[in-house]
Amino acid sequence: MSLKVELKPGERIIIGTAVVRSGDQRVRFFIEGDAPILREKDILTPATATTPARKIYLALQLMYLTGPAEASETYIPLVREFLGAVPSAMPYIARINNEVLSGDLYKALKTAKSLIAYEQELINHAFGGRERLCEDSPDDAVAA
Repeated sequence: MSLKVELKPGERIIIGTAVVRSGDQRVRFFIEGDAPILREKDILTPATATTPARKIYLALQLMYLTGPAEASETYIPLVREFLGAVPSAMPYIARINNEVLSGDLYKALKTAKSLIAYEQELINHAFGGRERLCEDSPDDAVAA
């Protein structure tokens, strides 16, 4: 079964380790086979991974794209540090870890988006809802 992908003009997608960008027109294509795929709206870069939860997302993204061994050495210390500061995030981390261990790294990325939202809620609460320190959602982060 193939995956149908439509890209807006200039939009990017990562397929495996390659970045594909559409030209000046909308484009539709089909992907057949097994390769990690991330649309531009789901991609974080080191420059956009500006919070601890986003750094965890970035490590998971690297594991998804290049294999678990590549970023697991980064992921584990980030998670330990995050849980040290935010122990209430344990349900999110437990779900992410289970998804990583079961090999469902794409699902782990989706759960990490929930972790980022939770982190933002805590930040908003700490500042009485007046301040938003993390303007970009993971959906707004763009690959360089």
